Amino acid sequence: MRTEILGRVPTDDVDSDSDADAYAGRLGHHRARDGSRGAPVAVDFDRPHAGLVVGKRGYGKSYTLGVLAEAAARTHGVAPVVVDPMGVFRGLAAAVTGGADPVPATVVADPTVRADAIPPERWPALVGADADDPVGALVWHAASTASTLSEMRAVVADADADPATVRAARNRLRRAAAWEVFDPDGLDARALAGGEATVLDCSGLDDAPANAVVAGVAAALYRGRVGAAGGSDVGEPAIDRLPWLVVDEAHAFFSGVASTPLHRILTRGRAPGVSVVAATQRPSALPDVAVSQSDLRVVHRLTAGPDLDALAAADPAYLDGNLSGSMPTAPGEALVIDDTAEAVRTVAIRERDTPHGGDSPRASSVPLDLPNTGSDRSPAHTATDRN
Repeated sequence: MRTEILGRVPTDDVDSDSDADAYAGRLGHHRARDGSRGAPVAVDFDRPHAGLVVGKRGYGKSYTLGVLAEAAARTHGVAPVVVDPMGVFRGLAAAVTGGADPVPATVVADPTVRADAIPPERWPALVGADADDPVGALVWHAASTASTLSEMRAVVADADADPATVRAARNRLRRAAAWEVFDPDGLDARALAGGEATVLDCSGLDDAPANAVVAGVAAALYRGRVGAAGGSDVGEPAIDRLPWLVVDEAHAFFSGVASTPLHRILTRGRAPGVSVVAATQRPSALPDVAVSQSDLRVVHRLTAGPDLDALAAADPAYLDGNLSGSMPTAPGEALVIDDTAEAVRTVAIRERDTPHGGDSPRASSVPLDLPNTGSDRSPAHTATDRN
């Protein structure tokens, strides 16, 4: 049975499934209207794409990201980088099940980036200052002058400015240092674009430091490919593999300092060969460009009106009916809008080959013989608690 490859215009230049699969990753299979299983479905990794994966909680959004990351990691010439803000993708580096091909992956538990990966004009917002006030202006000046955080702090300490301004700027940069995400030897394009998937575990980071990591990584991947394409003075080692930046909980990054490099990849990443896949439960919280620029949209179940409206604003003319009427109803099913082939498909996502860490804990999984510590308190203690 012939595999349909999403993100690729059907042509006659691929004569066999084995050739087609060389630069495509298995996503699942078609789901017919009567629920029967149809032809296999894969995703094109030969060319750069902008993807969007959405769905409300419990319907498979993060699971689908894991499937895409597994497939990308197994594809020659591709370098997937997974931003993991919830700590659910560590399983990509675990052993596979069922005799499947291994998934080459590594987990970076404490990701760091260079301080100068953040544009100077974004540093005031990163540390909670207004770029137009004296504190923000001093931070901006320090970021424009120095390349490391320690050098920035020295510039501020030596600044000929009002003592209160210097003190406030020093406090903000001290807090940034406490995040422990800035390092002169932080992740660069070459470290991120090896022959395996790189999972950046940001689960221990608050929004600001996590945004700093994503901003630095996105900028490094873009500059690395611009350098490979012959760009001059990009300040980043050139990389041969095509990066796929996979960002879960993307709304948290499109609203922070990571928004600028993510926006750049969405709008300008095709030429240097940088792909991005943004995933969220709340498409209404994403900027319009994240939806309009996506040529591959994987839609799990959504019910909130604003989220449906955000997707409907970019509904293609070839969508048969409205989006809400075509919405999947079961976990693991997705409506896939493939703008390259101008087609809409209902797909049942395949099972993961590596462990999925996105399942919610359940009280029913707690052993029944686990002691109830509340019942072990003495009557006197209980009486005291009530008073």
